[in-house]
Amino acid sequence: MELVLKKGATKKEIQALERKLYKEKVSSGFNAKKYNGILKLKLKEDPLVIQKKMRDEWERDFS
Repeated sequence: MELVLKKGATKKEIQALERKLYKEKVSSGFNAKKYNGILKLKLKEDPLVIQKKMRDEWERDFS
């Protein structure tokens, strides 16, 4: 599909192009929106705290 956005296009024309662009759905692939918010419900800690711990693991001295 090819969409052309011309210089000086109005807001209405841009919205029409966006509707055409997002109208077609990808038939194959991974639907990530299906899992939005699921992981947050199952975590016991804040995701940033977990990420910092994971990054710090390789800097620790385990000897």
